[in-house]
Amino acid sequence: MNHPSYTRGPQDKALLAMTIGQAFDRTVARFAEREALVVRHQNLRYSWAELAEQVDSCARALLALGVEAGERVGIWSPNCAQWCITQFASAKIGAILVNINPAYRGSELEYALKHSGCRWLVSADAFKSSDYHAMLAELLPELAASQPGEMHSTRLPELRGVISLAERAPAGFLCWHELAGLASPVSAEQLATREALLQFDDPINIQYTSGTTGAPKGATLSHYNILNNGYMVGESLGLSEHDRLVIPVPLYHCFGMVMGNLGCLTHGSTMIYPGAAFEPLATLQAVAEERATVLYGVPTMFIAELDLPERAGLDLSSLRSGIMAGSTCPIEVMKRVIGEMHMAEVQIAYGMTETSPVSTQTAADDDLQCRVSSVGRTQP
Repeated sequence: MNHPSYTRGPQDKALLAMTIGQAFDRTVARFAEREALVVRHQNLRYSWAELAEQVDSCARALLALGVEAGERVGIWSPNCAQWCITQFASAKIGAILVNINPAYRGSELEYALKHSGCRWLVSADAFKSSDYHAMLAELLPELAASQPGEMHSTRLPELRGVISLAERAPAGFLCWHELAGLASPVSAEQLATREALLQFDDPINIQYTSGTTGAPKGATLSHYNILNNGYMVGESLGLSEHDRLVIPVPLYHCFGMVMGNLGCLTHGSTMIYPGAAFEPLATLQAVAEERATVLYGVPTMFIAELDLPERAGLDLSSLRSGIMAGSTCPIEVMKRVIGEMHMAEVQIAYGMTETSPVSTQTAADDDLQCRVSSVGRTQP
């Protein structure tokens, strides 16, 4: 008879037995005045204290809208400040964040919203060639005649409303800037009461992953899953409050929201978004002008950055580390990343959405051959 087996990495660091909200509040208390978030394409900068104001305001607004712990809040948007704020705000009230691919078309969006049972959707107005407002109007004809929070859709019976990130939105949408007014009647004590009811092993995130066959599957992850995955990735990188991490990978994916946002959150490091989506020049300009120490990407991103003619005029000497993941890295690319981009401590990570995501990771002092021929050691 075959028996199941498992492997685990060294247990020399304790896992974080806390919710994402508790971890967020701890970091704010420790590093209030340090820079938390830089969103270059929106020209926005927040210290940890300033980010906390935005997060708590959004959390209180969601409470005012009647969002209960365990209910689903979807987010359909490219990288932006509001994505990060929604991630932390939903976690503070125990709402399960549903990550929706910005490239989804109407039918794919409908599937994810219906399958996950979303109560609210936070949506951009448009991205690249996609008109989100138009797709939502077609999917939800009842929205235009509804008051925010009171929509009853035939196709999506559990959905109650849509929060648009646009300054102005069609009838029926609730605009992001209106959330501050909704938050006012909800006290900090009411938010604290909700937070106190949450457990770190509660589900807090659903990510859709297609795998190899069939419809996308909704991988359900807990505070404990993703907070500790971001924490251990950051520990391997040696992150601290002095690090500044450029995140050009999408936030809807684990690479961005877990390894990026939660890796920074657990160490007090600065999150830097160079653009709504990956652009090699914007990414390297962010590294140079923000004096970034860490950079994330998949091999094709690093190849595009290395081949960029403008790279020669940019000072990348502040970089020391980063993560290359998503596919195998050719040895010549790794040599160039180390030699030409100053990333001597760059690491390889491997995992999958269902495992939060990183299962194995190389170390900063692994030799070059190890970094290109393996996926490292099992994480704790």
